[in-house]
Amino acid sequence: MEIRVLGALDVRVCGVSVVPSAPKPRQVLGLLALRADQVVSAGVLAEELWSGRPPRSARTTVQTYVLQLRDMIDRALGQVGPAAGVSCAKDVLVTSPGGYMLNSGGGLTDVREFERLAGMGYRAMDGDDHPLAARMLGEALGLWRGPAFADVPAGGQLAVEARRLEETRLCALDQRIEADLRLGRHRVLLAELTVLVDRYRTHESLHGQYMIALHRSGRRGEALEAYQRLRNTLVRELGMEPSAGLRRLQRSILLAGPDRPERPERSERSERSEREAAATASPEASAARFTRVG
Repeated sequence: MEIRVLGALDVRVCGVSVVPSAPKPRQVLGLLALRADQVVSAGVLAEELWSGRPPRSARTTVQTYVLQLRDMIDRALGQVGPAAGVSCAKDVLVTSPGGYMLNSGGGLTDVREFERLAGMGYRAMDGDDHPLAARMLGEALGLWRGPAFADVPAGGQLAVEARRLEETRLCALDQRIEADLRLGRHRVLLAELTVLVDRYRTHESLHGQYMIALHRSGRRGEALEAYQRLRNTLVRELGMEPSAGLRRLQRSILLAGPDRPERPERSERSERSEREAAATASPEASAARFTRVG
């Protein structure tokens, strides 16, 4: 089985799609796909479908949607024959006490693959292996084909899961850009960061990385303008000032002198302080890594 939820929902049995076109069966499949190999209770499925206000016929209706999904799985199995190693749809979409389970059969699940690759990238960052970190995190991010569950109607459960997955994507993106900055790829990053800071207008970490990339590329004035735009947005929309770490970054750029690219040499103390900052999980500590720019 192949299960992809990082973008449009794509679930395949032996290479044949089993994604229904009707919205509510698609919701059921989406939640089962996200929690593949785990039992999802009928109550949780009903809550997803009817936002906590299920009709009296909810359990029967959920059973109907499960039967529709099994029909599609049976048709997919019929196209590949017994060589697939699965006898019937009930082996794929399993009924368990109180709920249902989508049996992946050890196949591809893009969420698990993303988490595996991203985990390798984070460990490489902790070990100061920035080329490996950039490569692993880049491969993890390459699994995304759009917003999670892009074509699935989202009830309470899927909406929360979609936000959670987006946060994991942003964390991986932040660390991949950080790894690329450590490798001196600031000029290559500028085009990507220009789009990102426009899309995430209050994301301080991305704006800090954008400022560093601009400054290292000899565009000190634009780096300071980027800070001012972010500050204006934060004050206007959220009523707050930039974090202490970002303010230190701005002062560091102001004191850096005429526009010039950052020299590649780094002192041992600077390298050590950057490693300590990258290993700290809090947003405030994370922002502090932007204090060194030249």
